[in-house]
Amino acid sequence: MERLCLPLAGEVSVRWRRNGRARRVSLRIDLRAGAVAVTLPPRAGREAGLALLREHDGWVAARLAALPAAIGFAEGALVPVEGVPHRIRHVPDGRRGVWIEADEIRVSGDPCFLGRRVADYLRREARTRLLGRVQSAVRGSGAPAPRRLAIKDTSSRWGSCSSDGTVMLSWRLLMAPPAVQDYVVAHELAHLRHLDHGTAFWRLVEQLTPHRAHAEAWLKRFGPELLRTG
Repeated sequence: MERLCLPLAGEVSVRWRRNGRARRVSLRIDLRAGAVAVTLPPRAGREAGLALLREHDGWVAARLAALPAAIGFAEGALVPVEGVPHRIRHVPDGRRGVWIEADEIRVSGDPCFLGRRVADYLRREARTRLLGRVQSAVRGSGAPAPRRLAIKDTSSRWGSCSSDGTVMLSWRLLMAPPAVQDYVVAHELAHLRHLDHGTAFWRLVEQLTPHRAHAEAWLKRFGPELLRTG
């Protein structure tokens, strides 16, 4: 990560990435890091990336200014779990590690490790709950079953499906309402049968979930906040 100063955007963090398959220099906003990601093709130098940054200075400034505030896993922070806000509360004398009670994420032990323990707990919860949704979709609607389920922390994609039958889901979906989780699960399971986004694919998605329109609108509106949490 590098700090650069642009006339309109001011001081910004820039992440440089070289991609052997890229055909041109490109920019995107890394929501999680609150930074600009610059992708360079094999023969492009940093000068080309800097030129593109300067050319789109106003766009960078507007996009960074529109980012939701970052929310860390700290005492008193509000973090959604399946769409319901939960306040992080440190319980020094507790003997249960991390647990959810009365719309709170309660954390015992040394406060120095609170953030890490909350993050670990939410990732474990995501694996358990999202696996349950995958299994329910397969049993209840006849969706294709994945060979493997991977739970990861991605920078932009909520899910993906590989040709070997592996389905990947972002652990951050744990923070989204159940209907949104169901849609993303259905979307990726449908890709096990149709790897494109053709008519047959969308027809299968509609068969697997009634929540497509609501979930897509919700993720467009609130997805950036989930990526800025933690």
